[in-house]
Amino acid sequence: MCAISPSISLSAKRWQGAIETMTTRILVVEDDDAIREMLGYVLVQAGFEVVPVASAEAGLAAIRGILPDVLLVDLMLPGISGTTFARQIRQDPRTRELPLIMVTARAEEADRIAGLEIGADDYVSKPFSPKELVARIRAVLRRRAPQHSGERIELGPLCLDPVSHTATMMGSPVDLGPTEYKLLHYFLSHPGRVFSRQQLLNGVWGDHRFIEERTVDVSVRRLRACLGAGGEDLIETVRGVGYRLGQRALAG
Repeated sequence: MCAISPSISLSAKRWQGAIETMTTRILVVEDDDAIREMLGYVLVQAGFEVVPVASAEAGLAAIRGILPDVLLVDLMLPGISGTTFARQIRQDPRTRELPLIMVTARAEEADRIAGLEIGADDYVSKPFSPKELVARIRAVLRRRAPQHSGERIELGPLCLDPVSHTATMMGSPVDLGPTEYKLLHYFLSHPGRVFSRQQLLNGVWGDHRFIEERTVDVSVRRLRACLGAGGEDLIETVRGVGYRLGQRALAG
């Protein structure tokens, strides 16, 4: 299954489940029905999965279930304001690193500064161009969550293309299962960073899934086997901590 092969990395059938779990999920918190519907349409057309809610309270309930990959939040919300919502997000250790974009009709400089000081990654004023919004979301993803940016990654002998869902080593396709692909993508998106098993569980499987930490060890072994004889050099064990992308990959 894991041997380097000239065949396509994964069959369409095997990738169906992988694509569903790898789609970038955006939580849209917007109380205006028409704008919320428009945002949903634009973002789905751009390839994102959209979770639309009409209030901060509903947004917090959605986050308690499954963490989104990006938050798109209207500043002026009924009940809990967008500002208060954003502040709560940044104060919670579970959500403080989530990419956050504020969307509002208030374009005054003081409002933009207030949003950024709360911890927003970007600030978009209504009316806005759908293309500009999508571009801003992708820019924030490149900075804060590169594993969701959709960009091709080349490091050392490894190359991963999220568009075609393929990986190669030294130009030859690597046969990866969906979990091994996501794990490799995560490592390549964060070169040089050491991850604990719990961090990998949250980043690759999602913190809403109840999976034992030893699952990470099994998946790392499978990934190394897929990468061949140099697998342990490409995915290094950091004793007492976890795993990281090895120096052989970073050398490129």
